[in-house]
Amino acid sequence: MRLTARQLNRTLLHRQYLLERVDATPVAMSRHLLGLQAQETLPPYLSLHARLTAFDPEDVTSALEERTLVRLLTMRGTIHLLTPEDALELRPWTQVVMDKVQRNHAEPVPQFQQALVQKPPRGTWRGSGKVDYAPLEEWVGAPLREPDVPEIVRRYLRAFGPASTADVTAWSGVTRLGPVLAGMADLVRHEDEHGKVLYDVPGGEIVEADAPAPVRLFGTYDNLWLAHAGRDRVTSPENRRRWMGPNGGLGMVVLVDGMLEGLWRADGEVELFRALTKRERSELDQELEVVADLLKSR
Repeated sequence: MRLTARQLNRTLLHRQYLLERVDATPVAMSRHLLGLQAQETLPPYLSLHARLTAFDPEDVTSALEERTLVRLLTMRGTIHLLTPEDALELRPWTQVVMDKVQRNHAEPVPQFQQALVQKPPRGTWRGSGKVDYAPLEEWVGAPLREPDVPEIVRRYLRAFGPASTADVTAWSGVTRLGPVLAGMADLVRHEDEHGKVLYDVPGGEIVEADAPAPVRLFGTYDNLWLAHAGRDRVTSPENRRRWMGPNGGLGMVVLVDGMLEGLWRADGEVELFRALTKRERSELDQELEVVADLLKSR
């Protein structure tokens, strides 16, 4: 099947639970998404708020304290919020990424050499403080696992697909995945508008281009716009440049009609990249109000 850019956008939003919020726990959502981008404290909370019908940020704090969620370096050599089961499998798989990052440092950096959890209160809703580490295996009481790479790919496709081999590499940082995907006989093949092959899981739902996409607010980072090689599923190149500075994202993100269309601040100030319709403005005002209520609890 040849898929339009709009179909790919709506399908991604559907698989990310961004066309309609769902009733799930933060742990279950983290599991579905194979982790939440978390090098800053606030983004994973906003990412969960954008996807869940009922979200209490203290549930994430409790999960970190109870060790049913952990924070550590995995995909692309960045901090993610993960279930222990995923952390134990994804960290060995992405160690090649850590090794590459380590080669760019003159001195050994223990965090890249070992699977080290950032212990709470780091990453909790009301806490922060300096980073304190613990070995992942000791922290969760289980050994690192041999990665099941084909199953990791399938899970990625369920949450981010359809996608190319380059997309899986962009998300993970792991290279040489072409033979893995090509050898997975169960995968379905689509094409994008340019004829590029996109892989998908059997039965993966494709959403039509006219599906409505509500306004959502995110933090500075989310794998929604970091997990594809072209990185145009939810943003134009021009708007991506307006978000991206020389050392990372410049601000928190406003998603309108499924696309990155502005930046916002915790005080409610918004910089929009285009004029909004009356309906879009109403949705934005509503999201700003509910997120402001969320932030008041910090």
